[in-house]
Amino acid sequence: MSSKEKPTLGGTRIKTRKRNIAAPLDPAAFSDAVVQIYLDNAGDLELVAKSIESSDLNFSRYGDTFFEVVFRGGRTQSGTVKLEEGERHPYSIIDCEPKREVILPSVIYIQKLLRRKPFLIKNLENVMQRFLQSLELFTDDERKKLGIFTALAFSQKLSGLQPETVFQPLLKDNNLVAKGIVLSFITDFFKEYLIDNSLDDLVSILKRGKMEDNLLDFFPTSKQTPEALSEHFNKEELKPLVEYYEKKVFEVKLKEMKTAITTQISEEADVAEVIETVKQHVKDSKFPDIEVVRILWDVLMDAVQWSGKNQQQNANSALRQVKSWAELLNAFCTSGRLQLELMYKVQVQCYEDTKLMKLFPEIIKSLYDQDVLAEDTILHWFRKGTNLKGRQTFVKSLEPLVKWLEEAEEED
Repeated sequence: MSSKEKPTLGGTRIKTRKRNIAAPLDPAAFSDAVVQIYLDNAGDLELVAKSIESSDLNFSRYGDTFFEVVFRGGRTQSGTVKLEEGERHPYSIIDCEPKREVILPSVIYIQKLLRRKPFLIKNLENVMQRFLQSLELFTDDERKKLGIFTALAFSQKLSGLQPETVFQPLLKDNNLVAKGIVLSFITDFFKEYLIDNSLDDLVSILKRGKMEDNLLDFFPTSKQTPEALSEHFNKEELKPLVEYYEKKVFEVKLKEMKTAITTQISEEADVAEVIETVKQHVKDSKFPDIEVVRILWDVLMDAVQWSGKNQQQNANSALRQVKSWAELLNAFCTSGRLQLELMYKVQVQCYEDTKLMKLFPEIIKSLYDQDVLAEDTILHWFRKGTNLKGRQTFVKSLEPLVKWLEEAEEED
C-alpha cells in the first residue's frame, strides 16, 4: 500500500497575527522627567508649560502621575497620598502658601494644559478624588490649599470637571465626616468660591453635585441639625448660604403640608381634622400666616374637577368648593390683612386661568356669604387694591356687589 504524501502549499505565504507588545510601565521615569522640567525652570509655570508642550512625555499613560507631581511635587504611593521615593520639586500646590493669588497660577496652568490635552480631565478627577478622600493625611494648612484650589478650579470652569465626581466621594467616608474634616474643607471651598461668584453659581454647582438638599450630610452626626448649620455658616460669614438652606427647608416643609392637606381633602376628611393638621404644621414649622392662606386656596382649587368649556359647571364647582371648605378658610383668614391676601390670591388665579376669568365676582360673593371675607375687606380691595393683574376688569365686574354693600352700609 502506497503512503499518501502530505499536501503542501507551494508559493503561499502564511500570515501570522501580530501581537501587541506593551512597553513596560515606568511611572517613576515619567515623574522624574516632569520634576526635572519644574526644577530646570525654577517653578515658572509659563516656562514649565512650554517645556511640557514640546516634550514627548506619554501623558495618555501617566496622566495620574503627572497630576501627582503638580499637587505633591513628586509621585505618590499607590492608593495613598504619601510620596514615593524619587525626585521631587518644591513648587507644588501643597508646598505653596494657602493664598488664592498664589494658587491661581497653577489653576490657569492646568486649564491651558487641559485645552491642549482634554483627555487629562479624567486623570485630574482621579487624583482630586484620591486626595480629597485622604484629607485626614494632610495638615489643616494643606487641606485649606486643596479647598482653595478646588474653588478656583470650578470658578475658572476647568473643562469637564464634574462637581458630583469631586464632592460625592467626600461623603462616603463616615470617619472624615465624623471628625469634622469634610465640613472644614467644604467651608473653605464655599468661602473661596463666593469671592468671585454669586450664590446662584454656587447653587448650580451644588445641584450638579446632587448636594443642594444634603448640606447637613457634611456635618458630623451629632451636629446634623438646621440650628447647627445656621450657627456654623453664620460664624464663617456665609449668611447667604444659611438663607438659601433655610429657604430650601421652608419649601420642603411647605410641600409636605400641602401634600397632607391635599390627601385629606381628596378623602373628604372632616373639616375640623384638616384644620388641626394645618395648625400642627404651622406650629412645627413656624409658617407665616400669609403663606398658609395661599396654600389653602391653592389646595382647594386644585381639588376641583374643572370642565374644559362649561363655564356654568366651573362656576358651580368652584362655589361648591368654597361653601364646603369655608370653615377651613375662616380658621386662618383671621384678620383684614389675611382676608385681603386671599382676595389677591383669587384675583391672580382668575386672571391667569381664562376659564375662571368671569368667576371672580361670584367667588368673592360666595366668600362673603360664608363669612370668610368681611365687607370692609372687599371695599378696601375695590378702592385701594394694589395688585394690578386684571384689576381693571375685576373692579368693573365687582361693581354690583360693591354697590349693594355700600347701600346696605348706608341703611345701617
